[in-house]
Amino acid sequence: MSPLRKARKKRGWSLQQVIDLVAELGASADVGALSRIERCLQTATPALAEKLCLAFGGELTELQILYPKRFMDQPPTEEVA
Repeated sequence: MSPLRKARKKRGWSLQQVIDLVAELGASADVGALSRIERCLQTATPALAEKLCLAFGGELTELQILYPKRFMDQPPTEEVA
């Protein structure tokens, strides 16, 4: 599980709640993009990574968001379409 998803689940936040928080901080993203970022299928922009760090009160670093595979307990599994 990615550090971002782990932090979100720990707080009990929905994807939409995180999107709303980063929007208040001036970033733009949608639920689908955040889901893909959490599943390591898409890379966050540096600007979004910064806003996500702020939204989580410094619990995450930009490196954990930009390079989540380096900080995972287990590597992500391949999804079958």
